[in-house]
Amino acid sequence: MIAKLLYSGLVASLIAGTAFAGEPRGTNDMGIVVERAIGKVLVVETTKRTVLGEVEGLGDLSHAAAVFSRDGRYAYVFGRDGGLSKVDILTNTLVKRVMQAGNSIGGSISQDGTLIAVQNYEPGGVKIFDADTLDQLADIPATYGEGGARSKVVGLADAPGKRFVWTLYEPGEIWVADVADPKNPQIRKFKNVGKQPYDGLITPDGRWYIAGLFGEDGLALLDLWNMDAGARRILDGYGKGDPALPVFKMPHLRGWGFADGKMFLPAIGRHEVLVVDVKTWKEVGRVPVKGQPVFVMPRPDGRQVWVNFALPDNGFMQVIDVPSLSVQKTLEPGPGVLHFEFTPRGETVWVSVRDKDAVKIYDTGTLNEVTQFKADKPSGILFTARANKIGL
Repeated sequence: MIAKLLYSGLVASLIAGTAFAGEPRGTNDMGIVVERAIGKVLVVETTKRTVLGEVEGLGDLSHAAAVFSRDGRYAYVFGRDGGLSKVDILTNTLVKRVMQAGNSIGGSISQDGTLIAVQNYEPGGVKIFDADTLDQLADIPATYGEGGARSKVVGLADAPGKRFVWTLYEPGEIWVADVADPKNPQIRKFKNVGKQPYDGLITPDGRWYIAGLFGEDGLALLDLWNMDAGARRILDGYGKGDPALPVFKMPHLRGWGFADGKMFLPAIGRHEVLVVDVKTWKEVGRVPVKGQPVFVMPRPDGRQVWVNFALPDNGFMQVIDVPSLSVQKTLEPGPGVLHFEFTPRGETVWVSVRDKDAVKIYDTGTLNEVTQFKADKPSGILFTARANKIGL
């Protein structure tokens, strides 16, 4: 018995030594940078702007996204190959990886942090997993029509009340799933919301779900406080009949931003950022920009909105001054600006520059570059502050 206790204590000591070698630290200033071409993530911290480690073996990260556990210790990385990986950013280790689909583009974590939901292109649908064990709890096929075809799922977001919301691309539907009992999800469907909803977001207060439409000018809006009212259209015909330019990269709705009582969003196939009053959901302005916007993201205090672009302008970024609704400065980080992320209080912004194998960091006050570091074909930059926000 004594020997067993001594052995158990030794094992525990070794595990603790591996997990927390050196000084213990919190996770609130940490995050990951996706190295998309080699299936790795860099673990970083924003206080001293350093790389703490790396985790490999994460599969196809060509369209990778991630969410964080409530305590900020674990990153759940969603690979394009259908892999779901749980990464411990304190120990730089891959805890578990499951292949849950053939083609996947992202996921979400429930309000209480106990469930992970993954949206899939192939086979079309959503799967729910236990956040601790990654055991699958539910499979919700995105079937539609009389023939039972399966749709690609996009726009998956978490909502208050232990719910997930997503859209079906082919039939143009929004589904809301109550997962209080994850093994028996309750689904509510809203049909005919518009042509080809390609992505979706939920507002920071968790009330409004908005689906962008690729097949027509406009968006679909669902009030999660009053779902009996159904989905309705907003910004109908924002293109005003003008021919749209060829779309070289789809905008990302998770990059839409809210600032000064307004919503800033990319106009599909246009060199414009649309400005919408969030009380009336009507357009109140437009900001001409250099190219087709991909991410349109506000600084945390809402004073600025930063924009990056699709080809052929993906080497540039522009900073919009919110009070004047005008471009404050044009930056040129380098070719292949894929993503950017503000530090939690917004004093700097980190920018992934794929074709220079670099992450560049800018001071958002001076708009000058302050430092950079090497990363192999970086794409997504995601900080643990996301763990405390709805819809991220």
